[in-house]
Amino acid sequence: MTTSALAKYELVIGLEVHAQLRTESKLFSPAGVSYGLEPNHSVEVVCLALPGVLPVLNERAVDLAILAGLATHCTVHTRSVFARKNYFYPDLPKGYQISQFEEPLATDGWIEIPVEEGAAPGGVKRIGITRLHMEEDAGKSIHDPAVAGSDATLVDLNRSGVPLVEIVSEPDLRSPEEAGAYLRALRLVLRYIQVSDADMERGNFRCDANVSLRPRGSEELGIRTELKNLNSFRFVEAAIAAEARRQAEVLESGGEIHQATMAYDAASDRTRVLRLKEDAHDYRYFPDPDLIPLVFSSAHVESLRAQLPELAEQKCERFQREYGLSAYDARQLSASRALAEFFEAATRNGTAKSVANWLLRDVLQALGDLEIEIDESQLTPQALATLIQLVESGKTTAKSARGLVPELVRRGGDPAELVRERGLEAVSDTGVLTAAVDEVIAEHPDNAEKFRAGEAKVLNFLMGQVMRRTQGKADAATVRELLIQRLKE
Repeated sequence: MTTSALAKYELVIGLEVHAQLRTESKLFSPAGVSYGLEPNHSVEVVCLALPGVLPVLNERAVDLAILAGLATHCTVHTRSVFARKNYFYPDLPKGYQISQFEEPLATDGWIEIPVEEGAAPGGVKRIGITRLHMEEDAGKSIHDPAVAGSDATLVDLNRSGVPLVEIVSEPDLRSPEEAGAYLRALRLVLRYIQVSDADMERGNFRCDANVSLRPRGSEELGIRTELKNLNSFRFVEAAIAAEARRQAEVLESGGEIHQATMAYDAASDRTRVLRLKEDAHDYRYFPDPDLIPLVFSSAHVESLRAQLPELAEQKCERFQREYGLSAYDARQLSASRALAEFFEAATRNGTAKSVANWLLRDVLQALGDLEIEIDESQLTPQALATLIQLVESGKTTAKSARGLVPELVRRGGDPAELVRERGLEAVSDTGVLTAAVDEVIAEHPDNAEKFRAGEAKVLNFLMGQVMRRTQGKADAATVRELLIQRLKE
């Protein structure tokens, strides 16, 4: 399918995101919630749907779901109803999933995503949220012959009954890139308010994408297909792009799009039909007779609203206003609540711009090398501020200090003591530096003459020779100044 053929159509995307709530126990049973256990080691009679057992609602899960609704600007309803969603699959022991349908917990919300300047006012686009409702997770079917030892399907019920919120967007997204931006923005919100770890690799932040095409200029939505089990941002974007190409090929050949559930094959970069898509009536929803309607007061909602922290977009704006940071730096620092809090703690003993530079350049690189987050490292805000002060006061060089960052991240420690122990004190004796400069000039007379003749670029070579002679302990600005002075004499 050529790009020009696809350009005839407008891509319409809506996302359904399932986020696991951060609770210690499951939604309707006391079984624990943990990751990485042996199969079927976090189950209990309710998870197994043994005869005669009844669900008991987890109050903490409800509060976390309300917080998620408030943070996504939804209207939280003080009355909602749990329903039975009936379908039959090996990892669903009851033969139904407890969810919400006609009366969900929250509706009519939105979040904003960054877009190219000019594409929307202020470089942001508002994506509507249709509904946010609570439900329990199903178990997990394992089809891998390497695990099962045959072609059999195994069932792990550790995940069965884990509390989820499902967040359904309006069909407001128009490109794979917008879909990726929406998912990143939504995950950031959930992590900021600490209602979900939102870790796609562990499966506690999962996405299904509804994709359709319509002729450009048309207001009528096309027939949609649903892409299931997308477990990374890159995977989501690639799958949507592949499905858009497939639908365009069908339409251009005179065919029709059928509502179906699709799978994406990354190796071939193509989608394929798994099964025809069910409609809501196929699930035969009805209110769960074992659970009374969920009712709480408006005062309870407001008490939870008061617990909401400053969100990322608010923090980003404040960092620009209070600390004079660029929009880019403020956005990078506020992309993680832990990183933002570390930055503010470090600025109490250092200048904001210097702290931002060291965090975004050296600390993030060290964290990335270790594949950890800043709240998992041994570096403290005070230690980073001290390291910066050592550089700015001339007691060590920036190069020497940068070499200490990975160790401080991994093991912690006092930067001042490390500088003394490693002999990383800056060479500040003017006599020593002048002698080193003179020796370098004497050893490289040709380069000295080239500089005097106007070839300024040879100065970098001479500076490198002086820094090597001082084992990198000299201040580069001082060396440059001395070199220029001695070369002109």
